[in-house]
Amino acid sequence: MPIVFSDIGKAASDLLAKDFGAPGAIKLEAKSTASNGVTFTVAGSKDSKTGAIAGDLKTKYADKSRGLTLTETWTTANVLSAEAELADALAKGVKVNIVGALVPHAGAKNAKVSLEYKHAAVATRAALDLFKGPLATADFAVHHDGILFGAETAHDLASGNITKYNLAAGFATPEYALAVHATNKLDTFAASYFHKISKDVQAAGRATWDRKSGANVTIEVATKYALDKDAFVKAKIDNSGRLGLGYTQVLRPGVKINLGGFFDTTRLAENVHKVGLSLTLEA
Repeated sequence: MPIVFSDIGKAASDLLAKDFGAPGAIKLEAKSTASNGVTFTVAGSKDSKTGAIAGDLKTKYADKSRGLTLTETWTTANVLSAEAELADALAKGVKVNIVGALVPHAGAKNAKVSLEYKHAAVATRAALDLFKGPLATADFAVHHDGILFGAETAHDLASGNITKYNLAAGFATPEYALAVHATNKLDTFAASYFHKISKDVQAAGRATWDRKSGANVTIEVATKYALDKDAFVKAKIDNSGRLGLGYTQVLRPGVKINLGGFFDTTRLAENVHKVGLSLTLEA
């Protein structure tokens, strides 16, 4: 299957970043689907430190026969957004996406049009952000026999400057994956690995170096262990002593709870740790 640029190294990134609760917050997400296929999602979170509550209401309709998906979102920050996606209608492997956003009280607005094409071992994407710049972005990725390569760039049309260019390469199999990224205009370099040790155990690691920071290299490792088909635990730690722990449990079909947090092992007696909880309900 063709992969996009952001998929290179994704297995390691997901293991290192996801399922560690909602550090410093309590989150609730409820999903329901009507008989005509319309999906409603209500999500909210409360910051444990400030007590601030934020949320959003999302409505999604998908017409699979036409490849059309419509999504509308309204947030507690009074941001209205709408998204239309058309997949495989113009041609096989072509996806068109249009996103618009409006902040009524501030009079701010934004619109973005993107095009994606996937075929065999090649995938490419291009997007135009109409109100920021305008800013044009593009990326591509190719793969052959597990070898992956991709590039990404962004161009500010108003100033004529190239604002971003990134490169990535890797090698992936069903059991393990390796990836190397050069980002931030080739100033930041990262090497990562993912290993599916068994059906119950996974491991990942990443080393990152920013040439502007001198000789310092950041290293982080993570592991995931499936307790059974409905529960798993995760742990990660980096070379600065920051420890992340997570526990995910499916209580019953459609009900999932995730507990976790990040702890500074160099300052255990201080109030610098963040714990959180998220609950997802789906019907």
